[in-house]
Amino acid sequence: MGGATFIGAAENEQDAKVVLYGAPYDSTTSFRPGTRFGPAAIRSESFGIETYSPLQDRDLEDFPFFDSGDLELPFGAPDRALEMIEARAEEILFQGKIPFLLGGEHLVTLGAVRAVAKKHPDLRIIHFDAHADLREDYLGVRLSHACVMRRCHDLLGDGRIFQFGIRSGTREEFEFMRAGHVVTEPFSDATLVEVLDSIPPDAPVYLTVDMDVLDPSVFPGTGTPEAGGFNYRQLVGDVVRICGQLNVVGLDNVELAPSLDPTGRSTALACTFLRECLLALT
Repeated sequence: MGGATFIGAAENEQDAKVVLYGAPYDSTTSFRPGTRFGPAAIRSESFGIETYSPLQDRDLEDFPFFDSGDLELPFGAPDRALEMIEARAEEILFQGKIPFLLGGEHLVTLGAVRAVAKKHPDLRIIHFDAHADLREDYLGVRLSHACVMRRCHDLLGDGRIFQFGIRSGTREEFEFMRAGHVVTEPFSDATLVEVLDSIPPDAPVYLTVDMDVLDPSVFPGTGTPEAGGFNYRQLVGDVVRICGQLNVVGLDNVELAPSLDPTGRSTALACTFLRECLLALT
């Protein structure tokens, strides 16, 4: 691990409340690859934004977080990559800190969730995404970014995964939703307040944000864009509300593929969004 850090990061881990760690992995990507370069691009481009958020009237310079850099993950070996992500998340949790994962494709979330669920057996997941990610397998493979929420369901069981913005999936995935295994709000966040009010404020929550929940007109730099998505202010508002109301014990941002947006606006957006996520945790 090592290299450049996100703007405003503390120089040591000791006093940090949140620890960033990157998982530059995209070996199961089913369409356009490139998310392995997301974490490094976010760190590099973060120096083009301010540490201060006018939206929240907070500044990263007043909020101790630590950026521990990227894991060196073996491409083509998802089992081993997930083990390494899980081990790093466990280290962060053992220190009493919040692990914040930067992807990478969405499969990396599974490693983090495994670690957090060990510490918090009553864990809930709040999931923003364009895609359901509930396939039992993808082309016969059960460890795929197309299956990550199904594998998380294997860990947590029914009624503990809450999805928003979903607008793509197979017939079988939508049947799985309608059967009540997960709670899904297709296309929108209309039921977010109702869902948040149904979760006890001290219950542990893992927040996973696939950046393709945003409309591709806003965020084209992702491998599987889907029309009809959220706008930026909508997503930020939701995250601020979640972090302010619930006990978020782990989180991630995934699926930025910077090379797929030569304008650089997707990476710039991801930087600002990461800042807002960090500040929302204070």
